Amino acid sequence: MLKPSLQLRISQQLTMTPQLQQAIRLLQLSTLELQTEIQQTLENNPMLESLEDDADVDDKTDGEMQSEPVSEKEEQPQAEEERPLTEQTETLKDELPVDTSWEDIYDSPGIYSGSAENNERNLFENQSGVGESLQDHLLSQVHLTNMSETDQVIAMAIIDAINEHGYLTEALESIHSNLSREIDIELDEVEAVLHLLQRLDPVGCGAQNLAECLSLQLQQLPEDTSDLTAAKILVRDHLDLLAARNFKQLIKRMKLNEVQLQQAIILIQTLNPRPGTLISNQAPEYIIPDVTVYKSQATWKVELNTETAPRLRINPFYAGMVKRADQSKDNTYLRDQLQEARWFLKSLQSRNETMLKVATAIVNHQRGFLDYGEEAMKPLVLKDIAEQLEMHESTISRVTTQKYMHTPKGIFEFKYFFSSHVGTVDGGVCSATAIRAMIKKLIADEDHKKPLSDNKISKILVSKGINVARRTVAKYREAISIPPSNERKRL
Repeated sequence: MLKPSLQLRISQQLTMTPQLQQAIRLLQLSTLELQTEIQQTLENNPMLESLEDDADVDDKTDGEMQSEPVSEKEEQPQAEEERPLTEQTETLKDELPVDTSWEDIYDSPGIYSGSAENNERNLFENQSGVGESLQDHLLSQVHLTNMSETDQVIAMAIIDAINEHGYLTEALESIHSNLSREIDIELDEVEAVLHLLQRLDPVGCGAQNLAECLSLQLQQLPEDTSDLTAAKILVRDHLDLLAARNFKQLIKRMKLNEVQLQQAIILIQTLNPRPGTLISNQAPEYIIPDVTVYKSQATWKVELNTETAPRLRINPFYAGMVKRADQSKDNTYLRDQLQEARWFLKSLQSRNETMLKVATAIVNHQRGFLDYGEEAMKPLVLKDIAEQLEMHESTISRVTTQKYMHTPKGIFEFKYFFSSHVGTVDGGVCSATAIRAMIKKLIADEDHKKPLSDNKISKILVSKGINVARRTVAKYREAISIPPSNERKRL
């Protein structure tokens, strides 16, 4: 029988303090999420302030202090400004030349207002936002037509059945069955409204399959378009053969030569198989690099992007109001806010230092990529960087997620530089990213009439000393969105 007893044990365990939790949370935030977090902290904590705002105030204060008393000669323009507006306008009218425009004298409203220095920038800045959806775009055009109320109801029902790619996802019989419960209509009326919708912008929306979508777009082209007739026949009757790249059968059935068939295919390739994607209500997503990589005196250097977040500091005025021995409610609140502000600044500094260390380690390991491109990429895993920096792999994973690096080769996510490896004939290793680059280059240089199969690519890589199986080649090829050889065949 077990009896209760008291035992004394000594053990060590990691305690997740609030400071540590905050540092980990900030470490895994992306640049945009960090900016949002900083803005919320600035609004909630009076102890924190942005140095940019403080600099604006200092500049304004310095300007006011440097202003000098207005002399008697300078009092005349001031008196001119104090005259009634009508008198100033009359004087201005008499002095204006004949060809003066309104914008030369008066500030225009909207994006042109403000200083002349910012006019050019404001004209193009913040002009893109969340647009209208495909359904709203089609409905706005329906309201501009001379449709009857019944036809507009039918059009709304059809538009609701169109997906984001522009295809009709519901049979006309089903739409007619649902509408006939409320209004007395025939199936022919639904078909007539559908034909009208298919000719709205973008052309081809409302098609029930790919062949119909492409045919609708071909019908909108001018009649004198070169190879239009052959393209219509090809889309209407032989689209399956075109998808299978069976050019011999196409030439035989359509009674065309190779050049004529190629011209018809080129015309079809100018069409949009997903016309609905031309109208999108998604806001554009911008990538802000966290670090910048540049070469200086034959050495690659890494710097933090200081524009990603505002510079912060403790507000000296509020910090001076904290009294050490005072236990009042107001003083306790200020003391707590001061401590949280210090923790937040320390967490931000720790995030920046960790990110700079990881980015520098990655750049030092992948100097070959920066000098020569993807084919010189070396294999790298999170464990390698973690052991080099004496950090945990989970920390490296948080740092490399949604963090971007601006290099002379472009902008890449930190995780892009990590890849598995494949063995070579001489016992070495080769990065999977480098192998994908080699496969991409081989396919780009292949004969389009006889494209390289995965087995052939595997043999070429083995001849170069890289042991890659056919299935591995197929996996890497699909990863870079390259179709198989039978779909790459061209005339």
